[in-house]
Amino acid sequence: MNRSIVGRHFDLTDAIKDYANSAIDTLNKFNLDIISASTLISSEEKNGKKGYKVEFIINLKDKNTIVVSQKDKDVYSAIDVAIERVKKTLGRCSEKIKNHKVMSFRDLGLDAEAVGEIEASEDEIEIVPMNLDDHKPIDIDEAMQHLKEEKSRQFIVFNDADGNMRVMYKRADGKFGLY
Repeated sequence: MNRSIVGRHFDLTDAIKDYANSAIDTLNKFNLDIISASTLISSEEKNGKKGYKVEFIINLKDKNTIVVSQKDKDVYSAIDVAIERVKKTLGRCSEKIKNHKVMSFRDLGLDAEAVGEIEASEDEIEIVPMNLDDHKPIDIDEAMQHLKEEKSRQFIVFNDADGNMRVMYKRADGKFGLY
């Protein structure tokens, strides 16, 4: 993990750098691939009151960047509150990954099998009659209507009017795809 600690309008002491580094070290417990962690500490003065702003920028692999800003009168308390907010956000990301259901064979890995081997003796072979309406050519609008009517069906394979085999499927955004 790449780290950077920058002070803006503020002289960073070794104690503050060590405190920020130890706060960043606590993020490793979430087992997420953290690419970089940047800390920006700045001094601000408004209406005669002096305060500090701490900003953590955490870049995760395959995720968006997490940015947390915190203002406080004390640098150490600002770091504490900001790092707790980062931990809460990373905890949510970690839980999403743990609760993620495997949805494809690629996610299952090398041990996945599409169809198991079927062992049947010649006595057990059974002929199942097919509905001939399934093999008649249909147009794209009819295929889309079949997909809309059957909620559990994710795709339909059909022959179009030109005799080409086509596949229409439901996309995650609610639209339909066509091969």
